[in-house]
Amino acid sequence: MPVGKYKRVLLKISGESLRDDDCASGIDFKVMDRIAQEVKEASDCGIEIAIVIGGGNFWRGEAASNLGMERAAADYIGMIATVMNAVALQDALEKKGAVTRVQSAITMQEIAEPFIRRRAVRHLEKKRIVIFAGGTGNPYFSTDTAAALRALEINAEIIFKATRVDGVYDKDPLKFEDAVKFNELTYLDIIKKGLKVLDSTATTLCMDNKLPIVVFDITKQGNIKNAILGEKIGTIISGVS
Repeated sequence: MPVGKYKRVLLKISGESLRDDDCASGIDFKVMDRIAQEVKEASDCGIEIAIVIGGGNFWRGEAASNLGMERAAADYIGMIATVMNAVALQDALEKKGAVTRVQSAITMQEIAEPFIRRRAVRHLEKKRIVIFAGGTGNPYFSTDTAAALRALEINAEIIFKATRVDGVYDKDPLKFEDAVKFNELTYLDIIKKGLKVLDSTATTLCMDNKLPIVVFDITKQGNIKNAILGEKIGTIISGVS
């Protein structure tokens, strides 16, 4: 059995990564099944895995706010969307034989545990996969910030941010053919260059606590497992270049 480079990691999955492209919303269950399989395989290698999941395939609070909805209310709806994705991912993982727990920053005791840091750490020590939903539980904060916060709270060694492109570019590679990919960046590079890979709060949290981030393409078969096992893919963001 292969042994991973890390003991405990946090995987950040955007809601957009789960969507059904045919209708631009909802969940593509083939994608969900593949993600679950790769996470299970990485977990079977002995790595403790926590997951923060977004809700953008169902709802984006900032977009709703721009259309006139009160921002806090829009963000709370987004938090509920993350719980929907978390329960769906839990189901997919358990069909693969994984043992999981969903913890929500918004109390929904019938379907998820409340987020309790010590309980989350204990689950991880028992090799359960913990899925964090509900963001931070507060409006105005993204799930990127939730990922940074939860990673620090559980003492994860690294954040893996799964996106639909194979790293960080100077501009959107899906729109510009001349976009240049960065293999390595510092936290200050992200801020100074205005790169839209993480929001400023998440970037600052990681920088202040020297928590590295790897940004990689979730759509490529095997990338989740390979990234968690320590292969060099995507773009690494750390304190040194």
